[in-house]
Amino acid sequence: MSFLNDMLPETAEAFGQMRNSIFKDGFLDVKTKELIAIASAVLMRCQFCVDAHSQRAVDAGAAKEEIAEAIAVAMFVAAGSQIGWANVYGESIYDNIFKKDKDEEDSCCCCGERK
Repeated sequence: MSFLNDMLPETAEAFGQMRNSIFKDGFLDVKTKELIAIASAVLMRCQFCVDAHSQRAVDAGAAKEEIAEAIAVAMFVAAGSQIGWANVYGESIYDNIFKKDKDEEDSCCCCGERK
């Protein structure tokens, strides 16, 4: 973050303080927080963050299997969010798509009137 240090040193310092206040043992231990950060980084699609937090998780005692499970949880949330997205406002997006196709089949191709 050297650009932030150079351009906005006060902001860079505040970001560092936020990181330091979060990534210490509290109600959750550092390892757990780093595993959460890995899952979050996967969802944010930040490869640098995945790499950094994976290394920090290992340093905090995480096994490769724990990191793999954190990534699997993120994958599940991402997949599940798409299923939920497909049912917006109480209507299935897919039902609406197929209804549109059915309506087009039942309509005249040139004027749109029902056959």
